[in-house]
Order: sequence, then structure tokens, then C-alpha cells
Amino acid sequence: MTKIIDKPINVTAKSKKKKPLFLSWLQLRKERVRLLVAIAGISFADVLMFLQMGFRGALFSSAVELHHSINGEIVILSSRYRSLISLDRFTDRRLYQAAGLSGVQSVSPIYLNFIQWRNPYNKEIWDIYAIGINPEHQVLNIKGVAENRQKLREPDTVLFNSGSRNEFGAIAKNFKAGESIVTEIDERQFQVRGLFQLSPTFGINAHLITSDINFLRMVRSRQGGLIDIGVVKLKPDADVNKVLAELRSLLPNDVKVMTRQDFAKAEVAFWNASTPVGYTFDLGVVIAFIVGAVIVYQILYSDVTDHLPEYATLKAMGFRDRYLLIVVFQESLILAVLGFIPATAMAWGIYEITHIATLLPMAMDAGRITFVFVLTAIMCSVSAAIAVRKIQTADPADIF
Repeated sequence: MTKIIDKPINVTAKSKKKKPLFLSWLQLRKERVRLLVAIAGISFADVLMFLQMGFRGALFSSAVELHHSINGEIVILSSRYRSLISLDRFTDRRLYQAAGLSGVQSVSPIYLNFIQWRNPYNKEIWDIYAIGINPEHQVLNIKGVAENRQKLREPDTVLFNSGSRNEFGAIAKNFKAGESIVTEIDERQFQVRGLFQLSPTFGINAHLITSDINFLRMVRSRQGGLIDIGVVKLKPDADVNKVLAELRSLLPNDVKVMTRQDFAKAEVAFWNASTPVGYTFDLGVVIAFIVGAVIVYQILYSDVTDHLPEYATLKAMGFRDRYLLIVVFQESLILAVLGFIPATAMAWGIYEITHIATLLPMAMDAGRITFVFVLTAIMCSVSAAIAVRKIQTADPADIF
């Protein structure tokens, strides 16, 4: 008589050869239309996040381009100064007081003002941002300024920003072709004698640079002796923090003194906190994240529901919830990768198109790519965590 041994079969041990990743891919590939819809939804959410972050980055980088070009370690500003588009002035006596410190090599004023520029071709009038500097000093490290600043010694001459938008006229193109360009600025004729490169910002569409004397000629309402930024260049062996402390103790409280780096940070803080622009772009990223999470959840929930009998069978065979949860989470990560790759390519192309159309510094970088991918992975994982609750509560007896 044959002895029958009642020994349970360890199905789980045998099935370990079946990798969860392989099972996840098979399930996704089976419903190809659903897979394509999921990829499209994730790509759409990723492109939205890339665009919002791209515009936010362009806002900040363009806003501080002038700040970083200043050839000096310390700047002096009015105590009521907020940003380049929210100007306030202070007396130039403060700048000359700073010149008396031992660690200071030179001081130089910068004048800023919106003025009216007449397009020399269609005669339309636009507000342009005028920057006045002392041509004897290399105050700004901007391409085109050093080569042409001596031309600013001549009366009624300006340098025009080749990165300006089209409504100001095809100045750069025609100047390079050898055309002599003369236009009106606040009803006074000025000649363009050179070009420089500076990106437009969200508040400034075009720039011009002229000498301090020419600046006061074109801005006739400006009271003499008032400046917008004081640039303090230190001697090579000077300690920045020491000179900064001395200036703050020396100068009265009608001005504030800061390093060039802090000056740029203050501009970014203004756009990020004091205007709705930075908040709007941050909100756009959050909305894109939520939209993507909802799309992925719907896809995964439908997939889990359709395969619920199979999952229940696996649970009845001895598979633990952990194995099945890994399958669903791996599905979400596969979707994240498949949706992220085309989204990155599309966003890259949109960045280039936007840069050409608006001249804003839209550029893709490794940090942004990594950050969006991490957000995508989190987005898909959160959706998977919600969808797998269906598996955890599934009872094989109820399903069959």
C-alpha cells in the first residue's frame, strides 16, 4: 500500500524565479492602449512641470543678470530700494564717503531709469531701460560694453542691447549691416554707436547703456546728485566683510550696504515673494504634479481592478501582499520612466522655441532634469500606494 504524504506545495518558493519586474512589464504591455494613454498623461504632466520650472528659472536668472555683471564687490543702495523695476535714489555723497576707506580702490555710480524710446522705423514709442555709467570706469562686465564704452564719451551716444525684443526695431541687425542709426529719446536725438548683450526680463523688454552725462541729458527730470546704485570696488588684499562692516557703521541709515551676491539674492527674493509671478510658477508645478498623480492613479486602479482575479489567485496560492505590492509599484516606476523620456525631449524643444520667441534665458540643465524625474517617480509611487489598497483588501473567497 502506497503511503500518501499530505505535504503542501511551496508555490511561493518556486515562483521566486518569476521576477516581479517581468510580471509588471507583461501586465502593462498587455493593454497597449492603456499603456499609451498612461505615457501620454505622465508626459503631459512632466512637460507642464518643466515649463513652469523653466519660466521660473528664466525669471530669476534674467532678473539678476545685471547684478552679476557689476564690477565691484559691494553695492550701496537706497534704504527704500526694492528691485530694478522699483527704483529709489540716494545722494552721491554717500558714495564719496565710502571712497575714503582704506580698503576701497574705487567707487562709481550707476544711474537707472525707464525712458521713452522711439522706434526709428515705425516711430512707435516704447519704454526702454536706460543704464548710465561713468565711461572712465569698467563698471559692468557685459559683452560689448568694454569694447565700446569709450564711444560713450561723445555727446548723445548710446549702446543698444542686441537682446532687445522686436518692437524696438531691428537695431542690431541694421547696425551690423553698417547702417547709421539715429532715434529720439525723450524728444532728443541720440545715435547708436555700439551693441551689447543682456537678456530681457519679465519687467524690462530692452536696455540701453550711455554715459552718466548723456543719461542726465536724456532724463531731464532727474535731479543732479542722485544715483541708483553705488559700486564699490575693493583693493585686491582687502577683506570684504571688514570693509562691509566699516561702511555700515560709517554711512547713515538712508542707505543700505550689501555684497554683490546679496544684491542678487534680494532681487530674486523680490520676484519670488513680493510679486505673484514666482508664486504662480510654483503653483503651476504643484497643479501639474496633482494632474499627473490622478492620471497614473486612474490607470493603475483600472489595471488592478482588471487583474483582481489573478491577484486573488496568487494570494490563494500563498503569495504575500508584499510581492503583489512590489508588482504594482514597479508598474508605476516603469510608467514614470516611459513618460519622462519623451517629456524631456519635448520640453527641451519648447525651451528652444520659447528662447527664440521671447529671448528669455530658457535652458535645460541636469539639476532640473533630475528634480523633475524625482517628482515623477514620487507622483507615480503615490498613485500606486493608493491603488494597491484594492489588492490588500481583496479576499479570494469573495472574488470567486
